[in-house]
Amino acid sequence: MVSRSYSNLLELASGDSPTFGRMNRQIPRIMAVAGIMSNIDNDSKDTDLSPKDRIIIVANELPIRAQRRVDGNGSGSSSSSTCCSKGWNFSWDENSLLLQLKDGLGDEAIEVIYVGCLKEEIPLNEQEEVYQILLESFKCVPTFLPLDLYTRYYHGFCKQQLWPLFHYMLPLSPDLGGRFDRTLWQAYVSVNKIFADRIMEVINPEDDFVWIHDYHLMVLPTFLRKRFNRVKLGFFLHSPFPSSEIYKTLPIREELLRALLNSDLIGFHTFDYARHFLSCCSRMLGLTYESKRGYIGLEYYGRTVSIKILPVGIHMGQLQSVLSLPETERKVGELIERYGRKGRTMLLGVDDMDIFKGITLKLLAMEQLLMQHPEWQGKVVLVQIANPARGKGKDVKEMQAETYSTVKRINETFGRPGYDPIVLIDAPLKFYERVAYYVVAECCLVTAVRDGMNLIPYEYIVSRQGNEKLDKILKLEANNRNKKSMLVVSEFIGCSPSLSGAIRVNPWNVDAVADAMDSALEVAEPEKQLRHEKHYKYVSTHDVGYWARSFLQDLERSCGEHGRRRCWGIGFGLSFRVVALDQSFRKLSMEHIVSAYKRTKTRAILLDYDDTLMPQGSIDKRPSSKSIDILNTLCRDKGNLVFIVSAKSRETLSDWFSPCEKLGIAAEHGYFLRYSTKTFYFLALPLYLITQAPSNYYTG
Repeated sequence: MVSRSYSNLLELASGDSPTFGRMNRQIPRIMAVAGIMSNIDNDSKDTDLSPKDRIIIVANELPIRAQRRVDGNGSGSSSSSTCCSKGWNFSWDENSLLLQLKDGLGDEAIEVIYVGCLKEEIPLNEQEEVYQILLESFKCVPTFLPLDLYTRYYHGFCKQQLWPLFHYMLPLSPDLGGRFDRTLWQAYVSVNKIFADRIMEVINPEDDFVWIHDYHLMVLPTFLRKRFNRVKLGFFLHSPFPSSEIYKTLPIREELLRALLNSDLIGFHTFDYARHFLSCCSRMLGLTYESKRGYIGLEYYGRTVSIKILPVGIHMGQLQSVLSLPETERKVGELIERYGRKGRTMLLGVDDMDIFKGITLKLLAMEQLLMQHPEWQGKVVLVQIANPARGKGKDVKEMQAETYSTVKRINETFGRPGYDPIVLIDAPLKFYERVAYYVVAECCLVTAVRDGMNLIPYEYIVSRQGNEKLDKILKLEANNRNKKSMLVVSEFIGCSPSLSGAIRVNPWNVDAVADAMDSALEVAEPEKQLRHEKHYKYVSTHDVGYWARSFLQDLERSCGEHGRRRCWGIGFGLSFRVVALDQSFRKLSMEHIVSAYKRTKTRAILLDYDDTLMPQGSIDKRPSSKSIDILNTLCRDKGNLVFIVSAKSRETLSDWFSPCEKLGIAAEHGYFLRYSTKTFYFLALPLYLITQAPSNYYTG
């Protein structure tokens, strides 16, 4: 689909056709002057995604690994997956969801451009060279941010204010999350504006789709919509969206909501997250939503903002290829020798070292299991893989210290020579090593107290499906290779609703988690197989490709009305929004009104009173003497029928407009009508009530 944006609103309002020019289709397609677009194509044209379409994927981090060269003088050679500059080596980050998203769409189906930051800081004198290399070799547009600005934006506002609040942690004291800091908010807005400038360098608004990811860039839709009223824009939130009671404590709550509503499509992992967002829009902005043919939409100044509910999936091809690696097979063999040969059952936890992952609660549940069921002592091992923390702060350090002390205490209490009930792995693991642990573990425990999605259970299920070589290593009989897996998952994580065969727990209830762990160990083999089969069928069919294609199809559908609407941008700063009206709509002009008034002999003039004749912020709602004089002047013309329309009572309006003898009044939203002071009010029944009334019904 092709759309156009308008920069000259006066030209648009007059109905004149603006002048447009065709953009260059080649990379990079640079937008030199905002608002210069080509004419709208025929609306009946097929709008399916084609090889000519492009997706601009915007996220905080690019799916790129950057490594400083030790020798500092690279040859500049490159391959399909790596590239070198004089000082840097660049390669794709295979674990990045953004790259997996591209693979899921198919390399030939659509062109993908990435906009985001690098994980490494690039010196100012090298940024131009790095920019060109990433754009030409990877189709990535790096966003370079000063270190101080990035720290205030990411580690400040994102991680200390948005992240805790979205995970239901209120800053009741300075130690519990960050108190709102206006300077950090300003840094957040500044970074989002820098991202908008980067997108401007490559976007072709009439053709490109823009897909923004996660809470780091929540105000970016406003900056893009302000420059291109008809930009095709989607946003997906990968974190939870809190209930309105939590969200409304945020000082900039309306600014974020209005910014998100400048998107065409907003995506969430679960229905609960979407419901919370809609509730916030209703309570704080007065907006209502409705469902049409299975789609949820919010009406926002004439635009329909669609809501998408679909959890993200994993990259099946990547995980299956890792399962086939010789390194994975060797690691699986080592783990079987370490645990299986000794008759020990492995329970597995894989979490970031984060305060919301519930690692300590999981350890306490393991302690409770060993206390209540001493028969498991010496037979069950909990392997807890703790990935490095993404954030910084006092709370993270305290959580790490508590984790280490809890592990030490439990191992000292229940351990014995050659046996530790808990094995904590806090060193970074390669992906194939983690997959090997998945293969060997009898049960996976994901007990986060709050998490947006969490794909660990999905990875575990596919890993337990394995392949023929792993079956031989695990010594599964050829005639009985039914796969099995068990999951204990928190009810507060996004993937929980999609895993109906998992044992759901409240992670705060340590006793219940311990009972769930015991139940998972005691479940009969046929039931484990049935649960695994059900989960694997869902995970394998709802992968990252399915998620990406579904989102983009809905984004295209949501943008279908762009070419059939006339758009005006109104408001300043983050209050900017686009008013979309029908093509036949024309803005009233003084010249047209005067001309029509003079041409006609009989005129009906309906004047809204509340917030129109009377300003919205007025304390005294009575009409001024000047307003009364103007109304009397209009009423003296015998060719005019003048009515005031208001929500106020007939008594109030009769009192206020008593000097206007010939003025008609429609009181209480037109429920009562009066043509002049010489006539009585009468009940204005709807036409359908009058026509359907029985013959003896008195209408007055």
